Amino acid sequence: MVEVQLRPPRHRVQRRAIAWWSVRALVVVLPPAVVLAALAALIEPARTGLLVALAAVVIVGAGYLIVMPQWRYRVHRWETTADAVYIASGWIWQEWHAAPMTRIQTVDTVRGPLQQLFRLAGVTVTTASAAGAITIQGLDRQVAADLALQLTEITQATPGDAT
Repeated sequence: MVEVQLRPPRHRVQRRAIAWWSVRALVVVLPPAVVLAALAALIEPARTGLLVALAAVVIVGAGYLIVMPQWRYRVHRWETTADAVYIASGWIWQEWHAAPMTRIQTVDTVRGPLQQLFRLAGVTVTTASAAGAITIQGLDRQVAADLALQLTEITQATPGDAT
C-alpha cells in the first residue's frame, strides 16, 4: 500500500472564482447595509447609532470584499495523482487534505446558481473518513466534469472497498 504524504497541490482554481467569491461576499454584505441605511432614513431618534452601525458594516464589508476573494484564490489549490486527491482551501482557516484513492467512496459535482453564472463547478469527494468529504470549489465546469469522471474511473479500478 502506498503511503500518501500531505503536500501542497499544484493546480490553481479557475480565475473566475475570484468574481464568484466576490459576488457571494456582496450577497452577505449588501443586505445589512441596505437595512441599516433604510432604518437610518426612517427612524430619526436612532439615526446616529444606525449610521455608525452602517459605517462599520460598510468598512468591514469593503475590506472583506477586497481581501477575501484574492486571498482565497492564492490559497485554493488542487491536484490528483494515481494515489490521492490533494486539496488546499480556506482563507482565514486554511486546510490541506490528502484523500487516498483507496478511501474514496463517491465523487459528485456541484453547481449552484452563482457558480453556473460564472461557468464554475465544484467536485465533492466523499471518503471513508470521520473528517468528512472534501470539496474542490472554483473549477471550470468542464474541468470539474472531467475530474469527476477521472476520479470515478481511478477509484473503480482501485482494489478494496474504500473502508
